[in-house]
Amino acid sequence: MVRLRARCLLVGDPAVGKSALSQMFHSDGALFQKNYSMWEPQSLGGLMRARDVEKRIQQTLETTRVELLIKSVNIPDSGDSVWGEPSLVCLVFDLTSENSFASCGRWMERVRTHCRGLNVPGVLVGNKCDLSARREVQTAVAQEWAHSQGLEYHETSAKEMENVEAPLLSLARAFHTLYQERRETIQNLSPG
Repeated sequence: MVRLRARCLLVGDPAVGKSALSQMFHSDGALFQKNYSMWEPQSLGGLMRARDVEKRIQQTLETTRVELLIKSVNIPDSGDSVWGEPSLVCLVFDLTSENSFASCGRWMERVRTHCRGLNVPGVLVGNKCDLSARREVQTAVAQEWAHSQGLEYHETSAKEMENVEAPLLSLARAFHTLYQERRETIQNLSPG
């Protein structure tokens, strides 16, 4: 079995559901924190979660496990090092807040600056789809923006455990694909 470890940077404005999304994915939906406080330590840029995602590769019957190490960062202009070089990025916004969606461009700029132009696979996640009556950001608009940034788009509800796994499984697949491409490149460079 091959085991890969990917650093996934979880970014977005405060109160968009980054911590809830991470917690629900990590706990397989077993623990949604209903009395969440923005001032608890996990919301101040230090939350890190890990979870293994297994993927069976059909051609070789090789099992690959991708461990997603997820760190939430919610302070856009901090001078911290963020978290070394991330392998993946998960950009989260609140579907009920046009302002949080408008901030996505600034977040991507920050991630790209930090990664010094390296291509980092990512997803855009519109969270809180359970609040459809308060929705301010339409699916087509978010999809178009995500596509223009080279991101996959997903809508979730961490509270209702709706589609929570899809964006992070997508990231695990993207990381595995990068691994395969790099492995193939190295094998092609080897003589004989």
